[in-house]
Amino acid sequence: MKTFIANVKSPVGVWSIVGTDDGVTHIHLPQDAMTASKGEPPKPVADAVQQLKEYFAGTRRTFEVKLAASPATAFQSDVWDALRKIPYGQVRTYGEVADAVERPRAHRAVGNANHANPWPIVVPCHRVVSSGGLGGYGGGENVKRYLLELEGIHID
Repeated sequence: MKTFIANVKSPVGVWSIVGTDDGVTHIHLPQDAMTASKGEPPKPVADAVQQLKEYFAGTRRTFEVKLAASPATAFQSDVWDALRKIPYGQVRTYGEVADAVERPRAHRAVGNANHANPWPIVVPCHRVVSSGGLGGYGGGENVKRYLLELEGIHID
């Protein structure tokens, strides 16, 4: 099955959505944007493109994107499931996510699982912050801050 790449422009750069008929396999952060494929995207990729455009326009708060299976540890899968439960416009600390997956001492491991998340925005790792402020983000502080502010969250 052929992999398809589509790009979505945002105020912080171009996001690349990669997938097949089986689902979206990866969403690349702006610094990792890829060359788009030619032709008609598979439905999961087309759906992700449309929904990300709506998100950046401020009209979408939840996602209904078919995600492809991803190689992940059980812990990573648990963290990613917990991230999907963080509502639009809200944040959780790394410690709160660790508590949610019943691993209260694993706040650093939560950060590592966030970094390994293949579907940023759709699986909202940007909504996880440190107890003392913004925290890290694979796309950089400016991208994380933009995404949070888009959702009405201001962190000093």
